[in-house]
Amino acid sequence: MSLTTESFTFVADLVRRRSAIQLETGKEYLVESRLLPLARAAAAADVDAYVRALRVMPQPAAMDAVVEALTTNETSWFRDAQPFQALVEHVVPQAREARGGATDLRIWSAACSSGQEPYSIAMALADALPGLTPTIVATDLSEEMVRRARAGRYSQLEVNRGLPAAMLVKHFTRVGTEWEISASLRDRVRFERHNLLDLPPAGGPFDVVFLRNVLIYFDLETKRQVLRRVQQVLRPGGFLLLGAAETTIGVDDAWERVPVGRGSVYRSTARRAA
Repeated sequence: MSLTTESFTFVADLVRRRSAIQLETGKEYLVESRLLPLARAAAAADVDAYVRALRVMPQPAAMDAVVEALTTNETSWFRDAQPFQALVEHVVPQAREARGGATDLRIWSAACSSGQEPYSIAMALADALPGLTPTIVATDLSEEMVRRARAGRYSQLEVNRGLPAAMLVKHFTRVGTEWEISASLRDRVRFERHNLLDLPPAGGPFDVVFLRNVLIYFDLETKRQVLRRVQQVLRPGGFLLLGAAETTIGVDDAWERVPVGRGSVYRSTARRAA
């Protein structure tokens, strides 16, 4: 491994400041593997030489690329299944009831990676609750992921990761070696680049916020800050869905845990700021 302690510290500090993701000592191998393609593209001798050059002469585009390379983009269709069942059976009916039966729900899918989560939301609602007209705002830190998600095209390997065959046939069209999601569903989702450390995206107030499998990468204070920002744009009576290993308990007591099936969702107990 070529990465020196100084270079690792520089990269870890850059990623923490830009994304709040914590790269602890012992993750040098991850930095090395993720940055190797950038180092090769820049014709650097190795990853350490690439990072040293950035330390001497910081380049905004290159530093953005480093942060994006170290952002986790693990995703799949209908990941963990239970949240999507909860969405159609409990969350949406309750959110609609809180709004007098409204059909124009607004949903925010945060840290959406290459788009599988928001498109899974769109498919679940289209199939189970066809009378709805949801607007889904999907955001991610990575410009590359947002670009891919907007295109709505996926390889055979990607559609094999959790996408039921019946949904593939119903909602996708084969384009060469890839699969493209239908225009009607793609039109339901607006993708944009967004950092969870910044103010929430436009499009709220939201009835439902998916913030799944991202808080686990943040320290306690950053988790609290992100949850408070979500509260600011969550409609009264709205729901927050977290990852299976995540909770607001012990983090922010302004949320109520609501058991649903074998999992749980969350509702704010604080008044949303005007």
